[in-house]
Amino acid sequence: MKVETDLLPGNKNDGRPKAQKGPVRRALVIEDDSEMYALIEEVLGSIAIEVVTPAKGIESETNFDKAKFEVILIGLCESHENDVELIRKIRQSGFNQATPIILISSDQRPSALSRGFDAGATFFVYKPIDRARLVSLVRATEGTIEHERRRFRRVAIQVKVRLKSAKSEVEGETIDISLNGALVKSSQTLPVGSLIEVSLYLRNGSRPVVGLGSVVRLLDNSRMGILLDRFPTAEIARLQDYLLPRILD
Repeated sequence: MKVETDLLPGNKNDGRPKAQKGPVRRALVIEDDSEMYALIEEVLGSIAIEVVTPAKGIESETNFDKAKFEVILIGLCESHENDVELIRKIRQSGFNQATPIILISSDQRPSALSRGFDAGATFFVYKPIDRARLVSLVRATEGTIEHERRRFRRVAIQVKVRLKSAKSEVEGETIDISLNGALVKSSQTLPVGSLIEVSLYLRNGSRPVVGLGSVVRLLDNSRMGILLDRFPTAEIARLQDYLLPRILD
């Protein structure tokens, strides 16, 4: 599988972003077949979704934490090994863990289908694909898309937070929070990859929302990106009750 263009939208010739009105809806498309790529780009453009291609192949550590996509389409290559590894990498990312992934293939062997779903694919379709089928397939993901958009929508809220790792404990303040993560400012940072207990003090006088998370990025020596991906169901519900009115406002 060849993945070699910049992480820029649309036209492969100039790679320049197009003017947008309203929120940008983007799809990550990885497809070596130029005719299939052109079809995907045309169809997604007709329903106001901008096509993006990644900057580097998985062997160069493509970073799927840099952008949130509405949907991801991957054309399976003959060997499938790189495609399966790519899906796994996407599923391990912070922003796109639950983004719908559509696999496109001419290989109708059950083993290919099984490997794709085991790695984390959402849908699997065979070539050739016409426009109507592709539109229907993308629209089938829209419920998931809206749910994910809300999960990742950041709300600028400053509340006290306590982060506790196996070796240290840090207190700070959130800069923004989503249903899936938080940007935290503190006097010191924890290493990327640290498994931590997160306590969010959302309301004065109430017990904090508590769960496990991890440090996924450092912006500088005082700001950390925290993934909130291992919270108990009851704590997730409390966080949603607090954030959803603000997200939908």
